[in-house]
Amino acid sequence: QVQLVESGGGLVQPGGSLRLSCVASGISLRTYAFAWHRQAPGGQRTWVAIVYEGGETEYIESVKGRFTISRDIDLNTVYLQMNMLEPKDTALYSCNIAVGPLAPWGQGTQVTVSS
Repeated sequence: QVQLVESGGGLVQPGGSLRLSCVASGISLRTYAFAWHRQAPGGQRTWVAIVYEGGETEYIESVKGRFTISRDIDLNTVYLQMNMLEPKDTALYSCNIAVGPLAPWGQGTQVTVSS
């Protein structure tokens, strides 16, 4: 059974940094591309960054140069390093398979950017 557990969120001031982690069990990062998604209050869940099976990455325009997605295959963990955070980055962040049938969503981790 696939399980995704996100952590690392919190309250940060504009310009600050956070590092999110997503531990996957029951599925291998060697086999699937993984994405970080976010859902702002009242909005839809959208993808933010993808790391493909071969290690290539892709980002939405608004986070390029600020966010970095990475993975540790041995730990089966996907990370999202977020720098220069802005209030518009405030959202519930979740990870999941990027291409193909989704796994059950985890609880996500809340990121709030506010002064």
